[in-house]
Amino acid sequence: MTARFKDLALDATDHQALADWWCRAMGYVRRDSLTGDERPAGWPVPIVDPAGDGPLIWLNPVPEPKAGKNRMHLDVFGDKTELLDLGATLVRARDDDIEWDVLADPEGNEFCVFTPK
Repeated sequence: MTARFKDLALDATDHQALADWWCRAMGYVRRDSLTGDERPAGWPVPIVDPAGDGPLIWLNPVPEPKAGKNRMHLDVFGDKTELLDLGATLVRARDDDIEWDVLADPEGNEFCVFTPK
């Protein structure tokens, strides 16, 4: 084995706000709220599934906005309308060619939304 999966990471110009957005969207919490740790505001923010089922996601501060299409993205089960109401934008609606919706978070990071099973 050359590598094995560890965490996911998303870049953001406002990583604090995007961490809060993904927590609302996914039902995640800031890991530090569970551990009692405190991180400087400029450090990456780790968010986790409080049930321990989902992967840890890091929101990393970067100075530049997203400039192109994601080469890697998240796939989630969820409700497109609820995510749009939270502030996501529709990139591409499901149609005869794809069975999912492509949305973008408030900073433009694209993700695919599948109907919950």
